[in-house]
Amino acid sequence: MSAYREIGPRRYRETSGLYYEDFVVGDTFEHRPGRTITDADNIWMTLLTMNVQPVHFDAAYAAQTEWKKMLVDSTLTLALLTGMSVRTVSAKVVANLGWDKVRATHPVFAGDTLYAESTVLSKRESRSRPTQGIVTVSTRGLNQNGVEVMSFERTMLIHKRGHSPEDAANY
Repeated sequence: MSAYREIGPRRYRETSGLYYEDFVVGDTFEHRPGRTITDADNIWMTLLTMNVQPVHFDAAYAAQTEWKKMLVDSTLTLALLTGMSVRTVSAKVVANLGWDKVRATHPVFAGDTLYAESTVLSKRESRSRPTQGIVTVSTRGLNQNGVEVMSFERTMLIHKRGHSPEDAANY
């Protein structure tokens, strides 16, 4: 696995992602960089998705809840953790096939910095697409204190080596 591919003498191109063949069940990848969530991130996501729960965007309302401040919308947390994992586990994806067992295990607030890690749970060749394989990973989101805030499983259809659109797209 390399983050760079040699394309000429002393010239390299950044690469992202693993081909189906590169995944090994049991391997864990720590995704970096982390991401600090702001109030603006939370409010934008809440309003863009039409989530009308005021605990996410009304500070006066949120001050009256058990949290005493605005809570980050869990769909933002899910989106961030998924995005953090793309460089490694799904940059060579054909399609996301699904998210399963999504668990919000600890509240997230503006100012928290999230980190993600993914462990390969399973892989198998596609029965209907011989140039692709199916990979399932378990992703955990941790805050700046190492506390797990979310976990989920994600299943993806991944290109096999030599069968992705990279060459045609000049990647």
